[in-house]
Amino acid sequence: MKRRRWFRFLLFLLLSGVAAVLIGTGILVIAGLRDVPGKADVALVLGSKVELDGTPSRRLQARLDKTVELYRAGSFPEIIVSGGFGKEGYDESVVMRDYLVAQGIPAGCILLDGDGVTTYASAKNTRQIADQHHFQSVHVVTQYFHIPRSRLVLERFGFKEVYSSHAELFEARDVYSSLREFFGYLSYRFRNMES
Repeated sequence: MKRRRWFRFLLFLLLSGVAAVLIGTGILVIAGLRDVPGKADVALVLGSKVELDGTPSRRLQARLDKTVELYRAGSFPEIIVSGGFGKEGYDESVVMRDYLVAQGIPAGCILLDGDGVTTYASAKNTRQIADQHHFQSVHVVTQYFHIPRSRLVLERFGFKEVYSSHAELFEARDVYSSLREFFGYLSYRFRNMES
């Protein structure tokens, strides 16, 4: 009898945990799909994979295309492209800049952050760039499931005005990415942010 109660208790804990993860993930997804428009001093475009031929992956291109759209609409006058040096052998920030320039964005409006290997690093580097250029507000562009964590870390680094837009690309692997982001968001929520 005790064993059965113990089993039911463990099953209850397991199901409660799964429900909490699914509900939390759903809340973050909905929040990420709700763009927060506004006129910012600078955009932050977060990096993603570069293909073996040196072209942006579909996810990265979607982020860059959204950035071009917003830039042309006057949402921001300057852009920070943030990414690291991937295993494919390319600096994501350089690939991003080159793509934006090819779409008609003036090279002089683009600032490179080649050390943005994580969301945290990108936000920290953006804070330093903002201090140098006297930027007060930022508009982050990334995948919808990545928006809440990106906004959180930027706010933690002292940005009072954080706008956001999600790339218009939806893939089957977003399910896994969204679930992973739930745990990423929690870890950032309790992380000590030091500039």
